[in-house]
Amino acid sequence: MKVYEVEVEITDINDHAPTFQSETAMINISENTALGARFPLYEAQDPDLGNNSLQGYQLSSNSYFSLNVQRAVEGRHYTELVLEQPLDREDQANHNLLLTAYDGGDPVRTGTAKIHVEVLDANDNAPIFSQHVYKVNIKENTPIGATVVALTATDRDEGLNKEIKYSLRKISAMASQIFHLDSTTGKITLVGNLDFEKTPFHEMEVQVQDGGGLLDRATLTIFITDVNDNAPELTLTSVINSIPEDSPAGTSIALLRVQDRDSAENAEVTCSVPGNLPFLLTKSYDKYYSLVTSRTLDREQVAIYNITVTAMDHGTPPLSASIVIPLNILDTNDNPPFFLESIYTSYIMENNPRGASIFSLKADDPDWGENSRITYSIIEEDIKDSPLSSYLSINSETGIIYALHSFDYEEFKQISFLVKAQDGGSPPLSSNVSVTLFILDQNDNAPQILYPSTPNDGSTGLELAPHSSEPGYLVTKVVAVDADSGQNGWLSYQLLKATEPGLFTIGLHTGEIRTARFFLDKDALKQSLVVLVKDNGQPPLSASVTVTVVLANNIPESLSDISSISAPADPQSDLTFYLVVAVAFVSCLFFVFLLVLLALRLYRWRNSQLCDPVNFTGVPVSQFVGIDGVQAFLQSYCHDFSHTTDSRKSNFNFPKGNSSNTLPSQQPCEVKDPFLLGEDITGSNINSTIIQQAQPVNTDWRFSQAQRPGTSGSQNGDENGTWGRNSQVEIRNAFKP
Repeated sequence: MKVYEVEVEITDINDHAPTFQSETAMINISENTALGARFPLYEAQDPDLGNNSLQGYQLSSNSYFSLNVQRAVEGRHYTELVLEQPLDREDQANHNLLLTAYDGGDPVRTGTAKIHVEVLDANDNAPIFSQHVYKVNIKENTPIGATVVALTATDRDEGLNKEIKYSLRKISAMASQIFHLDSTTGKITLVGNLDFEKTPFHEMEVQVQDGGGLLDRATLTIFITDVNDNAPELTLTSVINSIPEDSPAGTSIALLRVQDRDSAENAEVTCSVPGNLPFLLTKSYDKYYSLVTSRTLDREQVAIYNITVTAMDHGTPPLSASIVIPLNILDTNDNPPFFLESIYTSYIMENNPRGASIFSLKADDPDWGENSRITYSIIEEDIKDSPLSSYLSINSETGIIYALHSFDYEEFKQISFLVKAQDGGSPPLSSNVSVTLFILDQNDNAPQILYPSTPNDGSTGLELAPHSSEPGYLVTKVVAVDADSGQNGWLSYQLLKATEPGLFTIGLHTGEIRTARFFLDKDALKQSLVVLVKDNGQPPLSASVTVTVVLANNIPESLSDISSISAPADPQSDLTFYLVVAVAFVSCLFFVFLLVLLALRLYRWRNSQLCDPVNFTGVPVSQFVGIDGVQAFLQSYCHDFSHTTDSRKSNFNFPKGNSSNTLPSQQPCEVKDPFLLGEDITGSNINSTIIQQAQPVNTDWRFSQAQRPGTSGSQNGDENGTWGRNSQVEIRNAFKP
C-alpha cells in the first residue's frame, strides 16, 4: 500500500454578481460640512475570483458628490462619498444617489445600492474612539453571555450632538451570529459558540455616531485561542476483513488515516492497539498508519479478532477515539482428525443378524468447513483367507460399523482391525485407530456325547456289572463335550430313566454311573439306563444316551443270560398310571374334606343363632364346650326344670325383649330331640319348631361319671341331674305348646 497526494484546482466562473450588505444606505451630512469631506460607503461583496470578482464602483450623476475608490493591499475596495459643493439644507434637504458595483466577467455582472443623503444642521465636533484598532484574545470554550470587549468614544459637543451610538460595520455573517454590540454602552458580548477550527479570528469595523450625525470608526479584531475540544478522528482508507491462518508476520490488514482539528499539541496524536493481540501499528506516511500482523496466527485458538485501534491526542485533558476492525482467520488444513480414545473395544453376540449395527466411533477435527469434514473407512486386511470387507462395513459419514456376516463364536473369538479417519482438506490429513471386536458366546450348541458312542448297526453298547458289586461301584462313565464356552459349556448329568429306579446313581458333574445298593436276585439281569446331559445355557440344550448294563461276571455269561431273558414290560408306563390315579384320589379326598369343613361351619353358625336368646348366667362354663357341651347343658336344664313346681320360678331367666324372639316360661315346649332346641316365632303367634338332629352313636365319653345317663354313675341319678325316662317325659311335656 502506498499513499499519493493529489491536488485538485477548481477554475472559477463568473456565477455571482456583486452584492451590498444593505440595499439602502442612509447618510446624514451637516450643512456646514467642508468641501472635500469624505463619507464611507458600504462595500460590495463578490465571492468570485480574479476578473470575475469586484472591479469597481460607479456613482450616479449629480453635482454635489463624487465617488472616491481606493484599493487595499488585501484586494479590497474602499469607497467614499466626497462632498464637491457646499450643501444648503434650505435649498435641498435630501439627495438620492445610486451606487453601482461591477465585476470584470463576461458578461459583466453588477449590483446596486441606494444612497439617501440627508442634510442636517451644523455639528462641528464628531465623536472619537479611544483607539483606532482593538485586538482581543478569547478562548473558544468561553461561555455564551461573556463580555468580549467594551468600546469607548468621546464627543465634545453638548446636547443632542453629544449623544452617541455604537454600531458594527463590515461584519461577516458568521460573526453577526456570534457577537452582539450594545449600541448604548458599547459592550460586545458573546451570543454564539466560538470554534477555532472554523475560523481562528474575527475582524470587523465598529462605528460611533453622535446625535448630530458625526461619526468615527475603528477596527476590531478578535483572536480565538484553541482548546482541546476535538477528539482525534480515525478513518479506514483500506481494510482486509479476512486472512489465512498461515499468513506470514507483517501481513497488512488495514490502512488508517488519523487527524485532529485542534492545533499545536492538541493536534498531536498517538495510535495504539492492545498489547495482547498479535498485531502492530506502523506509521506509513504523514498521518497514515498500517495495521500488520506481528506473528503467524492459529484459527483453532482464535477464529475472529476484533482489533481496537485507539488514537489519543496530547491535549489537557487528552481526548481519544477508537475504531474496531473485525478480522476473520481463514482455515487451512493443518490439523489431522483425532479419535477420542486410542483403542476401541466392542462386544457382539454370536448369531447376530446380518446388517446389524455393531459399534459407532467418532473422530474430531479442529479445522473448519471442508477441512473438518471426516470420512471413515476400514483398512483392508484378510481374516482366514477372506477379505475383511466381507465381514464388516462402515458408514463413511457417521462412523457406524455394520456386520455383513453372522458371526460364530466357535469360528471367531475376536476380530481386530484399523479404522481410518480422513478429512476433506487439500492435501487431506488422516489418522488411524485400532478396534477390537469380541464375539460373545451364545448357547447354540447342544452337548455332544463322546462315550458311550452309538454303534453303526443301531444296537447299544453293553456295560458289565458283577453280581457281587458293592454300593458305589463304578460301572461306566458318560463323556460329553459342548462347543460353547463359559456357563453355556458347563454340563450336568442326570439319570432320566432306569429299569430299576434306585439301583444306579450318576455324578451330577462327572457323569460316572455307580451302583447305589447291592444287587438282588429279583433285579433284572439287563438294566437299561437313559442318561440326560444338559448344559447351563439360557435356554439350556441337552442330549441323551441309553446305557445298557448287564449284571454278569463275564461276557459269555452275560450273553447267555441275555439270550434267555425275554423283553420285560416297560415299568415306566405302569408307574405313570399309578401316579395319575394317586393324584386324582388325593384331589377328590381334599375336595370332600373342604365340603365337610364348610358344612360344619354352617352348622355351628346356625346353632349359635338359635341359642342366642337364652341367658346363661350362672351356668358352669364347662357345660358349653363344643356341640356335645350344649347337649349336656340342655339335659341338665330339662332335669332341673322338671323338679320345679312353678315354671315362673325357674332358675333360667329369658330376656324380655321383642316378643317375637322370646319364649314365655308359662308355655310348655315339646322337645323332639334332647340335643337341639329350635325356635321360629312369627308375628304375635308364637310357633315353636323343633329342629331335628340325629343323635350321635355314643356321647358318653364327653361327660363326667355323674353326668352320664343311666345308673352307671356312682350316685343317684335323680339327685345328680342324671337322665331318666320320667325326666325326659316331663321335659317333653313342659315344652309342648
